[in-house]
Amino acid sequence: MKNLSYTEVVTTPNYSYVFNFEKNFVHMENRTWIQNNLTNSYYYCIIYVIVIFSGKYYMSKRSRFNLRGPLILWSSLLSLFSIIGIFRTLPEMIHTLTHHGFYHSVCIPSFIEQDVVCGFWSWMFALSKLLEFGDTMFIILRKQKLIFLHWYHHITVLLYSWFSYSEHAASARWFMVLNYFVHSIMYSYYALKAMRYKIPKFISILITILQIVQMIIGCIINIVVYQYLKNEKECNVSHKNIIFGLFIYFTYFILFCKFFYESYINKNNKFKEKITKKEKENHNKFKTN
Repeated sequence: MKNLSYTEVVTTPNYSYVFNFEKNFVHMENRTWIQNNLTNSYYYCIIYVIVIFSGKYYMSKRSRFNLRGPLILWSSLLSLFSIIGIFRTLPEMIHTLTHHGFYHSVCIPSFIEQDVVCGFWSWMFALSKLLEFGDTMFIILRKQKLIFLHWYHHITVLLYSWFSYSEHAASARWFMVLNYFVHSIMYSYYALKAMRYKIPKFISILITILQIVQMIIGCIINIVVYQYLKNEKECNVSHKNIIFGLFIYFTYFILFCKFFYESYINKNNKFKEKITKKEKENHNKFKTN
């Protein structure tokens, strides 16, 4: 990966207020920490897999836990975190696109290196992917169905986020903002559902559609960045990052499409089949009578 020479003066958005913990953000210190602990992320993932499958085995012989209260608190906190994250990172994205253009948004990591607000929330984003492992524990303890997409997604997101942060991959600007946006809606939905509010079904469908769109955009961004590198343009994204990113976003796309089909399309077909079967039975009874 090339060391970029910033030939243009990079401006950042004028935030109405910058907190002290944001002002004190030093991107190189956190980058060094991630680089030194990158190998540990693999260990965390191994421990995660061992815990969830041993947990499934342990719970198979026991009654499910309700955990409604803790789930409300957990989902609400992650929802709040994601909402704050989108409000602190989206302005930088919009400012970059309007003042510096699309190329800058995918190739220049100014969102980490020159913007303390967005830089701090980029750091929080990377760390939160480890915290989100906690989602799975609620599934295990409440004896809900654990699908491959769920734990595969958690593992690969952690690995990719930490790897991208370790090299300050510029394309991560897009991935982070999109993820904050989708999660702000998703965790709000989970929190309200845990509170037993009646939520229209189209909201869950919308969330899955947004996730699929997110994966499509992720694939497109990686392909565009590859083209920039191929044309020998300066771009702070490694080839390894592109391969890793394109692989996981494409597999996410396939898995989320499969989930969408099984949850909303095939399920409706089965429901229609049951109705049709009942109608036929009633029709036969009527003919017999």
